[in-house]
Amino acid sequence: MKRNRLLIIGQLAILIFLGSCNSDDEVLEMPVEEGTDQTYREVLDFTKDKARYNPGEEVTFSVNGTHQNTMVRYKYLGEVVAEENLSSHTWTWTPPSEDFRGYMVELVKTTGGEETVLGTVGVDVSSDWTRFPRYGFLSEFGNISAGERVDVLNNLKDYHINGLQYYDWHSKHHIPLPTDDSGNPADSWADLFNREIYFETVEGYVESAKERNMASMFYNLLFGAWHPEEGDGFEEEWLIFNDRTHNSVNKHGLGDLGDILITDPSNEEWQNYIFDEAEVVYSNLDFAGWHLDQLGNRGTVYDYNGYQVALPEAYQDFLIELNEEFPDKKMVLNAVDQFGQKKILNSPVDFAYTEVWSRYQYQDLVQVIKENYEYSDGELNTVLAAYMNYNSQEGNFNTPSVLMADAVIFAFGGAHLELGEHMLSSEYFPNTKLSMTSELSEKLKEYYDFQVAYQNLLRDGGTFNMPAVSTIGEDVTVNNWPPVFSQTAAVGKQLSDKQVVHLLNFDGLSTLQWRDDSKIQTAPKVKEGFELVIETAQVPSKVWFASPDVDGGASHELEFTSTGNKVTVQVPYLEYWSMIVLEN
Repeated sequence: MKRNRLLIIGQLAILIFLGSCNSDDEVLEMPVEEGTDQTYREVLDFTKDKARYNPGEEVTFSVNGTHQNTMVRYKYLGEVVAEENLSSHTWTWTPPSEDFRGYMVELVKTTGGEETVLGTVGVDVSSDWTRFPRYGFLSEFGNISAGERVDVLNNLKDYHINGLQYYDWHSKHHIPLPTDDSGNPADSWADLFNREIYFETVEGYVESAKERNMASMFYNLLFGAWHPEEGDGFEEEWLIFNDRTHNSVNKHGLGDLGDILITDPSNEEWQNYIFDEAEVVYSNLDFAGWHLDQLGNRGTVYDYNGYQVALPEAYQDFLIELNEEFPDKKMVLNAVDQFGQKKILNSPVDFAYTEVWSRYQYQDLVQVIKENYEYSDGELNTVLAAYMNYNSQEGNFNTPSVLMADAVIFAFGGAHLELGEHMLSSEYFPNTKLSMTSELSEKLKEYYDFQVAYQNLLRDGGTFNMPAVSTIGEDVTVNNWPPVFSQTAAVGKQLSDKQVVHLLNFDGLSTLQWRDDSKIQTAPKVKEGFELVIETAQVPSKVWFASPDVDGGASHELEFTSTGNKVTVQVPYLEYWSMIVLEN
């Protein structure tokens, strides 16, 4: 079948002479092998200066070269809102004033009437980062130079990471920021695992992140005490116990390092104590809020007086009081394997966060996202701490497993905590046992661009549905979610004036377990130019296509035919994830 002329999927390798914006362009035609990964790679290194923008804030773009006959095209959900000639290595653009919008910015070159996408970047215009959280982490706070910190943050900025969890930055859990007798913060201290932490490094990260509109959240348990000593002001009566007679303290053991003693989150004196310590943190470091952690189901536990403590209710009580104490600060509480999540999301937290353990299949990840949306009455978006290739101890992350997991999470409106100074492979964030290949790094940027550009379809309301879909021909088999081996799963979502159909390709995969502990996941089989039939209540006025796997996520309008209540379109390309949008 004839391909969409706008989609240039690797047929052209562009040889660019970057020295002058007036230089002639040379195009080299390359052979194409049908049905294989025609991986899109940006010809121009296209970046912007911040992770997020407030309404009315100017965006500064940069490229590493220019091309004749190249336009900068600014789009909102497939519609061009502005365009201009690319004539400089840097330029600025002020997006429309509407809040909470995502834009796709495309660099499009025209040669002989054909358009080629040379680069894309997403732009998030949101006054509150927690509306569409894209969460990353920092985990090293030793003697790190300002230049090294800037490099880390600039890399995360290019993935649009708008919030950062500062993992194990603190000293003791019950005294996160140590101070001297005058109340000044210590220059350095040891963390839980005796790593040296420098105040200057933490402070430097917080300030540099703020310049890039990246919020900094300090990590700490909501109910932990680490080696309390005389003079700390800590009381045994704040702890929870495994028995009614307070003989057996509930602890989280860390081997030779000792135990974290667990406190009762609903104990008013404990709340006052730890809130005072949080005030010390906020007075000395400009953190945007507190990333609170728990330790999962602790079993049946009791307070000092022998009364049973229902931890989910205790979490809710703590969070309500915390919000009263610091109404201008953000907060989020990790629901370890969903423990206590319903009560947590009925508290004034700013987004949903789940550390996934016992949910093994792709459909289980989706179920967590849906649960969180339901528990929060459709108000909060989800971040999943889902650790890829968890049991693998060396080498690289498996690219197909990471991309397939992100495709599923993003298509259902979630975000994936996975990026920091390195990619995350375990619950101990400083662990660097696995590395990203350059291929994975490049492809993930396209996925994050896509998540930002189309956030108003992916993460801004709507109702998931199951549109009747089918294909013409035998090359592609499409069924509704959940996934089935050797098939493509269709995921529908209805918004006020749009029907979205996500296509998630499970044909060619070796496992439906997202974590892929042994790195056995294989890449899906690429599909091109197949006809998709969608039943719809009314004839659409427009149909368009976009995929993070091709053209950097740039949108392309599709021709379609309508017969009765069925619309037929030709899907140009499907690798991991493609999106079709029918506009009413």
